[in-house]
Amino acid sequence: MGYVCLLEIHLHLADNASLKGKRKELLPLKAQLRRRFGASVAETDHHELWQRATVLAVLAGREAASVDEAGREMRRYVESQYPDGVSFEQGLVSAEEVLT
Repeated sequence: MGYVCLLEIHLHLADNASLKGKRKELLPLKAQLRRRFGASVAETDHHELWQRATVLAVLAGREAASVDEAGREMRRYVESQYPDGVSFEQGLVSAEEVLT
């Protein structure tokens, strides 16, 4: 059975002054989450706001414990990049839960 870890990342970009600046800040974050953790990443909310962003990162794997730990590592990484102005929602579901 497989497991999926969902990490919803809520960012407050206080120093940002435009949508272009927001994109410039989010592109490297999304690329690092893909590269470092193998996550699928998408900006899911606040597209029109230049100081807020919601990003969803998803990890999948065979064992619940390893997928959950990878999610915690990803969370620590994001916190290190945005020590102020970040909050999270994290969940772990089995493939069986999603497919039934």
